[in-house]
Amino acid sequence: MTSGRKVVGVLGGMGPEATVDFMTKVIALTPADKDQDHIRMIIDHNPTIPSRQDAILADGEDPGPELAAMARRLEAAGADFLVIPCNTAYAFREDVIEAVNIPLVSIIDETIAALPEGCGAVGLLATEGCLRAGVYQAAISQIGVEGVEPTRDELQELMQSVYAIKAGDTGEAVAASLRKLANALVDRGANAVIVGCTEIPLVLSKEDLDVPLLSSTDILAERTVQLALSE
Repeated sequence: MTSGRKVVGVLGGMGPEATVDFMTKVIALTPADKDQDHIRMIIDHNPTIPSRQDAILADGEDPGPELAAMARRLEAAGADFLVIPCNTAYAFREDVIEAVNIPLVSIIDETIAALPEGCGAVGLLATEGCLRAGVYQAAISQIGVEGVEPTRDELQELMQSVYAIKAGDTGEAVAASLRKLANALVDRGANAVIVGCTEIPLVLSKEDLDVPLLSSTDILAERTVQLALSE
């Protein structure tokens, strides 16, 4: 910790643009008049981490050991707490938690805590791996909120859009597809929609829906700033 501010350790690269988007939002949310007012972030931007999707869906290589190694490096470099701007990676959070002696801020818990009061059903606009791992479903079931998930066909379209964004396509066709998918969740009863993939906020915004759209990236960035500036 320096100058009374906590140092943020970021397990990044999942994916690269999503990590940069998170950092940009932290900077934008920080009250600052000069460089020295900003929050120190130590980033391990590691896109070589094994695919979280493959690990969950297809018995692929476990990313847990590499996530744990990243966490240890960040702790050793001086981080006071850790964040992971990737929802699916939270399926492997125990590897990170057990590897270090500093806290991991949960993008899942923070996003659930931001649900509007009285929300009876929330749409889960998340990747197949994230949904299969059940990280959001487990959290919302504890507070009595119903989850509205994409259909099989919708999930296939969603994954195509996510991989398009990862490949650098943030054009209108991708944005229109994700708007359609989000609105389909609303049509099936969602009172709010969680954007449970940090690629999606690169093309989807709150103005795209008539119900609250909760960007997990925005929410994690807000909480990161709060914690870093707290005494």
